[in-house]
Amino acid sequence: QVQLVESGGGLVQAGGSLRLSCAASGRTFSRYAMGWFRQAPGNERDFVAGISWSGGRTYYADSVKGRFTISRDNAKNTVYLQMNSLKPEDTAVYYCAANQAVLTTNPREYDYWGQGTQVTVSS
Repeated sequence: QVQLVESGGGLVQAGGSLRLSCAASGRTFSRYAMGWFRQAPGNERDFVAGISWSGGRTYYADSVKGRFTISRDNAKNTVYLQMNSLKPEDTAVYYCAANQAVLTTNPREYDYWGQGTQVTVSS
């Protein structure tokens, strides 16, 4: 069982930066691939970025490539999403998720989810 708690969301102007954190409970955090997803009102939950259990592999949606960076600290049971050059279209609720299997972009393959944190980017 893994419990996930996101933090770091907020209101920022276009071009600004935010860093999201996702703190995980449980001793087996290092065994999980982790993903960040986002959902805007009326939209589906979309993959943003993912990282393998070791941190050795990362994957990004095309829309955030070059602007966002995912990382993890297994000693702190935490995964991060550094978001730079934010755009109004990045506005959404951001969720972190844990997957016992492999790094994947499919939200249905993730086993545990956080409650989400709101990111709002003003123009």
